Parts: sequence; structure tokens; C-alpha cells
Amino acid sequence: MTLHHRLLDDRLLRYRDASGHAHNATLPELFVAMTADTVRDFPALRPHQRHPWHAFLTQLAAIALHAAGRSEPFETAGEWRAGLLALTPEDPDGAAFSLVAPDDRPAFLQAPCTPGESHSWKKAPLVTPDALDMLVTSRNHDVKAARMTSAQPEDWVYALVSLQTQEGVMGAGNYGISRMNGGLSSRPAFGAVPQGLWGKRWQRDSRRLLQHRQKIVDEIGLKEINGLALVWTKPWDGVSSLLFSELDPFYIEVCRRVRLNLANGKLFALTTSSKTTRIAAKDRLGATGDAWTPVAAAGGEALSITARGFDYKLMSKLAFEGDYKETITRNVTRDDGEKGVVLLAQAVARGQGKTEGYHERRMPVSRNMREAFLNGRIDELAHAARRRISVIGEMRTVLWSALCALFGNGEDTASDDVKDKASRFAKSFEQAEDRRFFDDLILEVDGNTSEERELAHEQWLGELADRAEQVLIRAFVAGPRASTRRYRAQSTALSRFRVGIHSKKKEELQTMARVLKQRSQARKAAMETDMQGRAI
Repeated sequence: MTLHHRLLDDRLLRYRDASGHAHNATLPELFVAMTADTVRDFPALRPHQRHPWHAFLTQLAAIALHAAGRSEPFETAGEWRAGLLALTPEDPDGAAFSLVAPDDRPAFLQAPCTPGESHSWKKAPLVTPDALDMLVTSRNHDVKAARMTSAQPEDWVYALVSLQTQEGVMGAGNYGISRMNGGLSSRPAFGAVPQGLWGKRWQRDSRRLLQHRQKIVDEIGLKEINGLALVWTKPWDGVSSLLFSELDPFYIEVCRRVRLNLANGKLFALTTSSKTTRIAAKDRLGATGDAWTPVAAAGGEALSITARGFDYKLMSKLAFEGDYKETITRNVTRDDGEKGVVLLAQAVARGQGKTEGYHERRMPVSRNMREAFLNGRIDELAHAARRRISVIGEMRTVLWSALCALFGNGEDTASDDVKDKASRFAKSFEQAEDRRFFDDLILEVDGNTSEERELAHEQWLGELADRAEQVLIRAFVAGPRASTRRYRAQSTALSRFRVGIHSKKKEELQTMARVLKQRSQARKAAMETDMQGRAI
């Protein structure tokens, strides 16, 4: 069998430049375009494949540059091709970067097996790349399964990268990657992204990897010299595991036994199970030196994402608090520029035999945030975020209690059904605050003086109370219908809401109560003035 669909020589990868013009490129040509930062996007790349593809390109570039003793990218496609081929001296024809190769030779993200073995694997062939991909849905609603019947080779490239570098456990014999905390976890990413296109971040993160290589070796225990970097180039019988200590600090792994083949000019995948994980790293709990994965400061396990995704509480912890160690790519530096920097979080939330959504969130890094990161004053940001999170939690409690009074016809006790209904409305309030949290926070932390920052905080407190009260008022339509019950329920709910704010002892809520009182007095005065004007 000859090699087919060679990433080093065939223009399999499509990208669009800043003007929207499409280009077809080999992998070396893509690296040249990334170096020039002319890659706007990849049309065939699906959202949940974005981070695995970025991580793959970054790790591969860092591996090749380190092997060549370079700190900056190669300048030409020819140099990139030579640099990548140098990583597989036993396969100088580029088999390791081809989608189809003989079974006993490595193919792209496909470990070698014995000659002809893949055709004896009992699982049915997979004829579409999305059937191979890691994304699992319990129902064909948001993303339908096995629909890519007219797939191109690049679709198989992205599916392989997604499967082999972010998949978890999917039943007996289907093990997950080493770079996650358990089989039902995921490979989350958190890092700073400078202003620019795909290449800007790729260059930045590749440079960070090279700069932190020795630190990864020292802290994680990976092999400094002659470690296995491209895990798929080593034969795998499905029984043995690789020792974690045998790997290169930038290793790119595979977790499943897969071989692509051709029939009537179309690609299909043959798969089988394994007796164990490819890499023996269970005790690492996902702490593998990955440049993007947050690791808990206490316990040392990698972050696991739930269906809540990157809500405002988790994003604040990742960005400002000390709950998680700083990822290699998180630290903002002056090289990132003064404007347009964001903190980007990405992950697929996994459940038992399903996914619970792809989650992606961007946090703008404002002027004062940037200075705080650069000058080691993150504690100031953490304090500002922490007190806002606390106030939102207190406000949700007050609102929930008022909603219980509304749906409970003004009674002091509430049934489970009333509590559930109140929780749904209170949740919508918190979700709305979640969406605007960091935009509001920036208005405060970017104040030039402490007085400006406190004034912005007080204004936010008043607006927060107004928004919570509006949620309560909008809930009136879901409350009692009978006139006598409606009046009692609504008046009791409003009274409980306002008393609830005043009864809280926290300084922020006391300030909020004062602001609400001032606004109420101002509204009352305006109404009286209007009535006097009408009387005249």
C-alpha cells in the first residue's frame, strides 16, 4: 500500500485569510501562513475542535523547533517540511503525516499494528469523520451524528485530532487521554490570547512552550532528552502502556487504536478496543504539564468542567484567585500588546456516555487589568470580583425568598413546587448577571482613583437591585390570578424583597439599600412634580 493524503505534500488543509479568500495548504505551508498571521479561520473546523487543533499545531511546532535548536519559526515551507520529517527518522517518506499508510507503519495520529491486523478488527467501519470524532450526543438534536457523508480529507484530520487528544472513556476498552482528570472529565483550556488572527496566538503559545520546557521537565517528571514526542509513531498492540516518564514535555498523544483506509476513493476508519490506556498516567490526575490545562493548587488535579461551563465564578477563580495554578499560557506579558487581549476558556463538558455541551468564554483584559497582571497586583482584581460574587449570591437569596412569597400567595411557608418555581426565576437573574459580570467589573477596576472605583461599585449595586426587582415584577404574570390573592402575593413579595435587602448586614447590601432608598425618593419626588404640573 502506498501513502495517501500526505499532510506534508498534499494541500489538504483549507483556511481563509483576513479578506475571506480561501487557500489550500500543506501542513508546512500552513505553518508559514501562521507565521505571517494571515490565517483568519478554518472553514471545516467545528467549534469543539478549535482547542485541540490549536494545541496540536502549537505542540507540533514547539517539538520541531526544539529538535532543530531554534526559538523562532522556520521561514519557508521547505524548512518546515524538513523539520517535521526530522522528527520521524525511521519514516523519512512522511508516513507519520499521511492519513493512509500500511498497518505496520505509523499514519497521522494512528499507531502502527501488525501487517493486515486492522482488517480483522470486529467493529464496523466508520464511514464519516464525525462518527469517529469524540463528540457524543444522547439525542440527534443540536449536532447530528454521522452526517458528513461528503467529507473531505481535512475533516478526517480534525476528527483524528479531536478524538486522539481530547477523548475520555467511552465504555469498556475505550480509554481516554492522559491530559484529563479521569475518563469522564475533559481537556479544558485557559490562556491569554493577543489581538490578531490564528497565527498570533500560535506563535505566542509556541514560544511559551519553548520557554517553559525545562520547568515542565523539573515539575512534572517528563524526559528532557530523547523523550517520545509523537506518541502515534510507536507501535501499539492494545495491551501495553507507555510509561509517563518516557515522554517528551510537549508530547502529542493518541488514546485509541484507529487506522484509516480507502475504498472507491473514499476514506473510512477501522477501530478496535484496547486492554489498557496508551499512557500509564492515572496517578497524574490530569496534571501533565499541558500548557493550557488549569491544575488545582490544592490536590494537584486538573480542572473538570461541568454542564455549568465557565460561569462567572469559575472564570474569576481561573483569572484572579489562587485556587488554580497559573497555566503556561495564562500569564499576560507586555509582548501581548496593550489592546485586544482576552482570556479564553474552552472545554467540552462530559457526562456518563454523553457530552454536556461545548463551552467557550472570552474575558476582555482591560487597561487596569493588564497593569495588574504585569505588576503582580492581581489581588486587587480578585477582591473586586469576590465581593461582587458575594453580593450577587446574597441578592439571589433575597429574590428567591420574595419569589416564594409571590408564588405561595403571600404565605410564610412554601411547598416544593413553589420553591422550584422561585428557583427558576432566581436562576434567570443570576444567569443574566453572569453574562454581564466582567463588563461591569471592568467599569469598576478601570477607575483612575479609588473614589471613582467606589462610585462605580455603588452605581452597580443600585443597578443590580433594580434588575433583581424587575425580575420579581416580571414574575407577577406567573403569580396568582385571583384579584384578592394577587394583591396580597405581590405586595408581600415586594415587601419581603425590600426588607430582605435592608436586613442583610453586609456592607455592600447596606449601601444597596441606601441607593434604593435614594432612588425611591427621587422617583416619588418626580411623580409629585408631575402631578403638580398636571393640576396646573
